[in-house]
Formats: sequence, C-alpha cells, structure tokens
Amino acid sequence: MNCGACCAAFRVSFYWAEADDAPGGWIPVATTEQLTPTLRCMKGTNQKAPHCAQLTGPVPGGLCKIYEQRPSPCRELEPYDSDGQPTDQCTRARAVYGLPPLS
Repeated sequence: MNCGACCAAFRVSFYWAEADDAPGGWIPVATTEQLTPTLRCMKGTNQKAPHCAQLTGPVPGGLCKIYEQRPSPCRELEPYDSDGQPTDQCTRARAVYGLPPLS
C-alpha cells in the first residue's frame, strides 16, 4: 500500500468479468484495457515499461486510486509468503526500481 513497485513492474491482467460493465464486476471499466475477448488489463500496464495509470506518486511511496476496487492480481500479490519471507514477485518488482528486498 505504500510502495507501488509491483504496480509499475508487471502487466496486471484479469478476467473481463471483474470490470464493472459485467454483472457483479467492481473494477471501473474506464481504468482497464481489453486484451482479448476474455481478458482485460489495467491501463498503463500493457507496455514495455508497465506503470498502472491508477498508481499515484513515486515508487516507492505510490498509492492506488482504486485500492478498494483493485483487480484480483493486485489483491493476490503479497509482499511476504506464509513463512514471512519476501515473495519473489515483490523482490523482482522492487529490483526494477533499485529497491532492496524486504527484510
């Protein structure tokens, strides 16, 4: 919630029905981009240097403008695993910005 490296290191793709133009969807459709008939991604993340358009502020320190409505990949990405160790995905994202792994 106060780093943002993952928001600016990976494509954030998810099943289209998570967007609010589908019944029960919650992600504002205007913040997404269609990839295939069944997949969408967050705007800004489908490029060589991904950077989610919903991330405000610098990395580290950025905040998500739609945090309560974020897609499943964002909800599932954890900085630590069940043993309390930094996850590989978080460590890779932080490395993109020259940040050390979490301790």
